[in-house]
Amino acid sequence: MRASFDKQGLMRTLGATLHAVSPGAVEIALVPGPAVSQQHGFVHAGAVSAVADSAAGYAALTLMPPGAGVLTAEFKINLLAPAAGDRILARGRVVKAGRTLTLAQAEVVAETEGREKLVALLTATLMAVQGRDGVGD
Repeated sequence: MRASFDKQGLMRTLGATLHAVSPGAVEIALVPGPAVSQQHGFVHAGAVSAVADSAAGYAALTLMPPGAGVLTAEFKINLLAPAAGDRILARGRVVKAGRTLTLAQAEVVAETEGREKLVALLTATLMAVQGRDGVGD
């Protein structure tokens, strides 16, 4: 899982890290800063969406067979509050795993002085990909 995550240029560019992995669940951490901020100083919705999508995708990948890859088929995100704090955490979890399609969610929280505030909720449909060159994780 970590080797696959480390290949993601966007996560590296954002400064996101793979914080926790367990079957059906993944947590990705992002430290706010100027490189991921929008004009008002909040973490940009694009960065929030990216870490949420990756958390949901990697949660799905934890339940797929060895050698399989995962691609997002669609996602919807609700931005509930400005993403500001000491750290942003995207917690992905599988809702329903299937042979081809998996439904996952990611909650994104802003952590400030040990307290958490829900800032976004993503729902994603992810597709298992097997036997396709370059898509194995």
